[in-house]
Amino acid sequence: MKLHADAPTALNTVTAYGPGFIEINRVRHQRSVVVMPDAAVEPFAAASFDGLLPEHFDALADLRPEVVLLGTGSRQRFPHPRLTRMLAQARIGVEAMDTQAAGRTYNILMAEGRRVLAIFLFDS
Repeated sequence: MKLHADAPTALNTVTAYGPGFIEINRVRHQRSVVVMPDAAVEPFAAASFDGLLPEHFDALADLRPEVVLLGTGSRQRFPHPRLTRMLAQARIGVEAMDTQAAGRTYNILMAEGRRVLAIFLFDS
């Protein structure tokens, strides 16, 4: 599905998604990535949901997002609280949803000016 922003923006925007990919600013990514509105799109250390470790989330606390959206692939899955403990201690919310829903939610929060961070994972 292609998504179109109402107005041009210099912020990172999810412009399309589908099975096995997410498109940020019309650049297709087929591996896990971390996206924030005003930072470079970076690879995410875990390739899939099953590869998540606490240290993957611990490093995100330093980026100081208001909320972390975890796109878990084609279906919604919830990480064990031990994985996201550091974010909870830093009072950073974590919302888990399928990757397509995370893309849509990211765009809404980004457009509202929120300091959102999204992790887009794909099925292994």
